[in-house]
Amino acid sequence: MEKLYYSQSLFELLGVFGFFLYVLNYTLLTFRVLSGDSLTYFAINFCAASLVLVGLTTSFNLAAALVQIFWICMSTLAIILRLVRRNPSVKL
Repeated sequence: MEKLYYSQSLFELLGVFGFFLYVLNYTLLTFRVLSGDSLTYFAINFCAASLVLVGLTTSFNLAAALVQIFWICMSTLAIILRLVRRNPSVKL
């Protein structure tokens, strides 16, 4: 039982870390350290959404999970598009 508690706590901690990544990303965007069109912005967004989704496994919320899945999909698409634009010889 104790092992289950620690794994739940770890997942919750990962979810909270994902929240901090969201806040950090938004702060960097607000202060123009990052551009909303940069690969880094979408990579951080992808990581944040993934971590929050992991955190939701201990206390599931369908609406929150759907939002995170949306951000993961959109960030993945944005990353792929930016990588393809960097290397024009790659075709989708």
